[in-house]
Amino acid sequence: MSGKKVAFGAKPKQTPTADDWVEKRETPEDENKPKMKRLTIDIPEDLHRQIKAECAMRGSKIADEVRELLLQKYGKA
Repeated sequence: MSGKKVAFGAKPKQTPTADDWVEKRETPEDENKPKMKRLTIDIPEDLHRQIKAECAMRGSKIADEVRELLLQKYGKA
């Protein structure tokens, strides 16, 4: 065996999570908007396909439509 030296660097930083990204993403236009939190839900594939197809036909995003439905159900924030 040779006297080979191995150097170890600093411990790598923790990989950011989706919540970290949501909380830190800001643009100047966002100053008056409320802070956002990510919500993840599981839905059946066929329901997802139907929602995705209808949103595509309307030119809207699934997240925007789901957000609007939640606001209708639980009130404006």
